Amino acid sequence: MKILIIGGGNMGATFARSFIRSHSADPDKVMILEILSEKVEALKKANIGRVFSTPKECVPLADIIILAVKPQSSASLFAQMKDYVDDQQVIVSIMAGVQINTICKGLGASKIIRAMPNLPAQIGQGMTVYTSTDEVTRIELVMVQNLLNTTGKAIFVSKEAKIDAGTAISGSGPAYVFYFINAMKEAAKEMGFSDSSAQLLVTQTFKGTVALFEQSDRDCQEWIDMVSSKGGTTEAAILSFESNQVRQKIKSGAKAALNRAIELGKM
Repeated sequence: MKILIIGGGNMGATFARSFIRSHSADPDKVMILEILSEKVEALKKANIGRVFSTPKECVPLADIIILAVKPQSSASLFAQMKDYVDDQQVIVSIMAGVQINTICKGLGASKIIRAMPNLPAQIGQGMTVYTSTDEVTRIELVMVQNLLNTTGKAIFVSKEAKIDAGTAISGSGPAYVFYFINAMKEAAKEMGFSDSSAQLLVTQTFKGTVALFEQSDRDCQEWIDMVSSKGGTTEAAILSFESNQVRQKIKSGAKAALNRAIELGKM
């Protein structure tokens, strides 16, 4: 199985490293297409696959083609590679907002998988939501899922609209978590902690809480109830969050991200 990754940026390079590190693909079976000369040299030094600079050299050789470029580059990319695409190749797109129908028309291809990974994929802790056209076989779908799983976890959704929802939750989600971490860190510093101590307090609290949650069958509300004693400090914070409608505002933010993802898909 020969894999071509188009785009040698952060996510493209992350995929290449993950495939090789997990032994899902041999280094000589991984190809990267990158047109920027400064990135080409860096990719060659990284030794994460064979590096090419034109579609003609590598597109016809691939069994699976991963589109890891910015969505605004999609039309230009399709025009450059369409003549070299075979309808039996599986096209995996991680371009945000570019719909399957657009990819099918742009490349004249039918085996399309659209996926939305997130930032923690860079350290093997990512979350990817993906879907496919009916032309992708079960075996091909399993092969691609195994590749996606090398960067963390992946879940299949039957409807493309769920990709936009996945973008709003897991795709944009790391920024929400960073936002909350930053607010708690600022609060800690206002309470007198140094920057380094505030960071340790907050990040270790997040790490420990997620680990505790993952190792238990309790839901979030049960854990909140366990930590909150009547008239205590935790209850005071939770009551403040509720009176300020923090929960609803978080959900409203996620829905705003969903609406924007839908808008981008229509452009």
